[in-house]
Amino acid sequence: MVHDHEHHHEINLDNAFKIGIALNIVFTIIEVVYGYLANSMALVADAGHNFSDVLALAFSWIGVILSQRKPTLRFTYGFRRSTILIALLNTVLLLVAIGFILWETIHRLGKPLEIKSQDVILVAAIGIVINGFTAWLFVKGKKNDLNIRSAFVHFVADALVSLGVVVAGVIIAFTGITWIDSVVSFIIIAVILYSTVHLLIDSVNLGLDAVPEHIDIEVVRKYLEALPEVSTIHDLHIWALSTTDAALTVHLNTCCETDNTFIYEVQKHLHNHFHIEHATIQIEQGDENCRNNCN
Repeated sequence: MVHDHEHHHEINLDNAFKIGIALNIVFTIIEVVYGYLANSMALVADAGHNFSDVLALAFSWIGVILSQRKPTLRFTYGFRRSTILIALLNTVLLLVAIGFILWETIHRLGKPLEIKSQDVILVAAIGIVINGFTAWLFVKGKKNDLNIRSAFVHFVADALVSLGVVVAGVIIAFTGITWIDSVVSFIIIAVILYSTVHLLIDSVNLGLDAVPEHIDIEVVRKYLEALPEVSTIHDLHIWALSTTDAALTVHLNTCCETDNTFIYEVQKHLHNHFHIEHATIQIEQGDENCRNNCN
């Protein structure tokens, strides 16, 4: 099997996770407190949005830690698949948070409350800075890891959502139209719900051993069938070992003798071009259909 042992960026990423999680947990608490003190459900909803991404970030960090643990006699693939279970847990927690925020927002619709727009603007503006800084922490890592790229995109989106809360606060300050706060709250809830539903679908698919979204199994099939040594293939399976790693098994009918070098080159190509880390290839020799193609 081909494994990528280049982990030169792990120390930087480890610090990025710690800083990002700590900053956003503190800010989420501040947002909740000031959201209630300022009577702004938009701030509370934004806190829920930030908390959802803190969970995602924490789970990504757990995935990095678990991926470094060695397999055992019982868990022969290691513990990376637990990241899929964690992702499912994440969706359950997010749905509970969405239900709470939605209930509070609807409950306050009929109650004309004075919204402290200055507090809303100040706290949301701090959110733009914190989310922007957290996204910056993962700029380098996003090129090599889908989970890191997802974290980067989420915190950029968080900064934009915080910007929307600032705009709502400014509108309330100048017009006194307090229902703008509830509108922004509903918009944020919709954003969280959209992300959560997609996360739930992806998690269930991975749990059911579906082919990971970033891998086109037909392209992989065509590559294997196009190999000069191969006449036909069967029993091609691709599934996720975790939220970042994929595995493959396949039987190749060959028309001539092959050695370990052939298998290694195929595994190397699958790793480099399709990001399939674990490829198990079974060779079945004796097919005469393509003997002329063999060297």
